[in-house]
Amino acid sequence: MATTVLVVDDDPNIQRVLTFTLKQEGFEVRLASDGAAAVAAVAETVPDMALVDVSLPDIDGFEVVTQIRAAESGGRRMPIILLSAEGNVSDRVRGLRAGADDDILKPFHPSELIARVRALLARTGQLPTARETEARTLGRLAVFYGAKGGVGTTTIAINTAIALARDHGRLVGLVDANLQFGDHRVFLDLPLDNKSMVNAFAEAELDVDLLRSMLVPHASGIQMLLGPSNPESGDIVVEAHHQNPRVLAHLFGLLRRISDITLVDMSKSIDDFNLHLFDAADVIYVVLTADLSCLKNVQLVLKTMDNLGYPHAKVKMVLNRSSAYTGIRVENAEEVLGRPIDYQIINEYRGAISALNSGSPFMVSKPEGPLGKSVSSFASAVDQDMVASAATRAQT
Repeated sequence: MATTVLVVDDDPNIQRVLTFTLKQEGFEVRLASDGAAAVAAVAETVPDMALVDVSLPDIDGFEVVTQIRAAESGGRRMPIILLSAEGNVSDRVRGLRAGADDDILKPFHPSELIARVRALLARTGQLPTARETEARTLGRLAVFYGAKGGVGTTTIAINTAIALARDHGRLVGLVDANLQFGDHRVFLDLPLDNKSMVNAFAEAELDVDLLRSMLVPHASGIQMLLGPSNPESGDIVVEAHHQNPRVLAHLFGLLRRISDITLVDMSKSIDDFNLHLFDAADVIYVVLTADLSCLKNVQLVLKTMDNLGYPHAKVKMVLNRSSAYTGIRVENAEEVLGRPIDYQIINEYRGAISALNSGSPFMVSKPEGPLGKSVSSFASAVDQDMVASAATRAQT
């Protein structure tokens, strides 16, 4: 049985981040949004450990710990870590006096949280074995390739990743593989000093723990491996790949181990690096719009995929802005391409550009809007594709 951690926090974003982080390590997660629910949850079925936020809407975290400790009997003492946004000594002392075993200051890095959790479990003799904590992930990899610039590939990749985490409870990794001009930092309002793919390629002995330290957690619950912060750094990755192409395969092997689904946002070029991405993917989503120049590019892309020997099932057509008037109907586009459009995402340019300018994806700010619902539907289809891919792999 997996070790169960009760997360007590009223912030949905913190809940998602903690759930993602703990599940990656193989822990089972239960949630409580207020102190009374936490005390009731512990009384009903005692979890193996609890993470309790100090600031809760009813009784505070100190009182939650006090009540949990007062109800314990038979020598059973559940490990508890308090989460606090205040770093003053008086609060730390108050927490320890209430019965907490440790505390951690927000914001925290996921690696620090896991280290604290494991250290406390080890001190109390409850640290599970590696077999017990090994995360069982779906381990699928999908790439998003835009037939030309401006078709919305990055927007779709980011928001699909968020929908997979939010609606389907998947452990989702998102990789910005546009080495020259990646936009994930802009789309998500992230600083330039975060670690990136450059760090992954520079590490001679990259393993799961090192990779996790390079992933950037987002409040939506996804984990991101960012692209280089400038074109010069992108050249470093390209050169490292040329010298040792196996590094890329190793990187994605690690990502498969820690994520149910890894989505890769690619650049538009078809070069050696991107060809390796195509080879590694379980499914390739080609994003297009219904205009002549884009359809011409898609024809060339499909011809390249055929020459590479990829089965048609591996390549999926995603028509973005499908409701926009271009003079070319879906049926016309399918006739030109000689194959069906697999998925359609509606046009809502104002909503998409507003989300971009605010640095908050629409699947976070307006998930119930028309565009959010359209991408959510697409994410459900992606999830089905990934499950089918995993089943096919298991049979071979």
